This record gives sequence, structure tokens and C-alpha cells, in this order.
Amino acid sequence: MISFLKMLLSNKLPRKMSKQKLLIIEDDRSLSDVLVYNFNQEGFDVYRALDGQDGVNQAIARSPKIIILDVMLPVLDGIDVCKRLRNAHETKDSIILMLTAKSEESDELIGFSAGADDYVCKPFSVKVLMERVKALARRKKSGEVTGEEKLQVHGITIDRTKHKVAIDEKPLQLTLSEFRLLETLIRQPGRVFSRAELIDSALGQDTFVMERTIDVHVRTLRRKMGEHSSKIETVRGVGYRFKDSEFE
Repeated sequence: MISFLKMLLSNKLPRKMSKQKLLIIEDDRSLSDVLVYNFNQEGFDVYRALDGQDGVNQAIARSPKIIILDVMLPVLDGIDVCKRLRNAHETKDSIILMLTAKSEESDELIGFSAGADDYVCKPFSVKVLMERVKALARRKKSGEVTGEEKLQVHGITIDRTKHKVAIDEKPLQLTLSEFRLLETLIRQPGRVFSRAELIDSALGQDTFVMERTIDVHVRTLRRKMGEHSSKIETVRGVGYRFKDSEFE
């Protein structure tokens, strides 16, 4: 009791941990209600918007750590919203996870090219969505180095500002395509990328090549990575992923 009174007098009461801000931009009210309730229960500070323009306004005003964004929205669609948020200083580093009823690969590519960090198709399990959001938040935190734009996973460091790669602090000489390919994979460990997605990321959206071309780049990249080559895993019939230590 005496120590508590001392804290009161010295104005040193323990502070509560600040909650992570999460914005849900979804025009389906019933789904929005479910997401707001569940993320509130998980300890997030949750806000919501029911159309794209309101979503942009709220995101810029609140600078949320995480944004769950539907693609099919009134006023402004989700792709336009995503592009605007990536170009805004207040939200350029926010985690953006897109929701959509569309499931075509081309739609996913559009979402990623607009700046989305991940993409979930409806219908989905709320529990699975929640775990995806938490995993993205953890990876974003571990991959950020203030002022240097670095990603560090499994002893591999990618410096996007200086355009350099090192493994166990030893420089790795990569071509531009190999650099982009490794950066795409390492940015989301555990996520499977199709060959088409990797072509767009590594070679450019206007490049017209056969999907197997990416296999050649992967083989060359693995050869340069030496004993770390096993970090890039082949998913038969789909594409490639970077090994996720959380699920080893």
C-alpha cells in the first residue's frame, strides 16, 4: 500500500501496453461485425470503414499498423485504395491484407502489384485470417531496420536501399532479376508463390516469357546461395516458397 501511494505521488503508475491499431475496410456489415468483434477480443484497437474513400480517410488519419482491405468496395475499389495508401506517408509502411471473393491468379497479381502484403479469398476461416495477420505483423517487425530498409531472415540480409545481399555477413553477387526474386520470396516466408507471380516480381509485368524461365533463375540463385540453397523450397505443381522457421 505504501509503495502504491509512493507511485501515485511520484506520478509513476505503470503504463498499459499500447494496442496495435487495425483498420477493417469492408462494405459487408455482417462480415465487418464479425471481424471487429474477433480482433477486439485479440487485443487490437479496431476501426472500420464501409467504403473505399472513408477507408482512405480513416487510414491516413489513424495510421493503423494493419489494414484488412476488401477489393470490391463502393466509391473507391480496393486496388485504388491500396495504391493510395502505399503512396501516403502515413500508411506507406502499414501491413495491408486484401480480402476478395475473386480467386483468379490474375486478381492476386493485381493486388500484390498495388502493394498488398498478402491476399485471402472468401470464404475464409476467421481464425486462419487472424493467424495470417499476426504472422505478417511478426515478420514485418523482424524485417524492419530503422532507416535502412533491411530484411533479415535465416542469416540472409537484403538491403533494399543499397541493393545488396549478404549471407552470414558475406556479400552475395546477384543479378537484378535474382535480387528481386530473392526479395519477393524472403518478404513472406512460408507463402507459396506461383511462377507467374515470380516472373512479374523478378522480371517485370511487361515481360513475356515462359513460366519455366523462372526455374532457371531459381537454379542459378540456389547455386550462388550454396549451403543456404535449401531455404528456397519447391512446391510441386505450384511454384516456390522461402522456408518459414515458425513451421519447421
